[in-house]
Amino acid sequence: MIEWVSVSSGARPVPRPVATPLVWAAACGGALVLVALLNSVVGTDRPGLALAVLSLLAALLGLCARFTAAPGTALLCWLFLNGFAIPPAGILTWVAHRDTFWLTCLLVAALVGTALARLLHARAAYRRLTAATGSAAPAPGDAPYDT
Repeated sequence: MIEWVSVSSGARPVPRPVATPLVWAAACGGALVLVALLNSVVGTDRPGLALAVLSLLAALLGLCARFTAAPGTALLCWLFLNGFAIPPAGILTWVAHRDTFWLTCLLVAALVGTALARLLHARAAYRRLTAATGSAAPAPGDAPYDT
């Protein structure tokens, strides 16, 4: 019979987030590529699709970033969305209700991605810790009673 044994010894550390400037560089490059791709495939008349794609990019970048990178990531994605994904291309405009909504969507997406990553890393670390000690806390009804 083959028995699988873990090769690593000791606890693995929780992954460290990527440096904020690298996340912002990835947001800039990713937003540029995605907006250019969307403009060439579907045109500039679908800002909702561009918002959804850039929100997904912000959430994916949030998975490897710190919470402090979220506002900058959202702002960079919004700049490409506002400047190049809606007509007139190349001109930044500000329509209060629309742009506030777009910035909020992008910021929430980045924060949700970061929070999800932190939650998954914490859960994995907790499982590794409880598996390494070999015991978990007893359930509320499992403790023996003194009689």
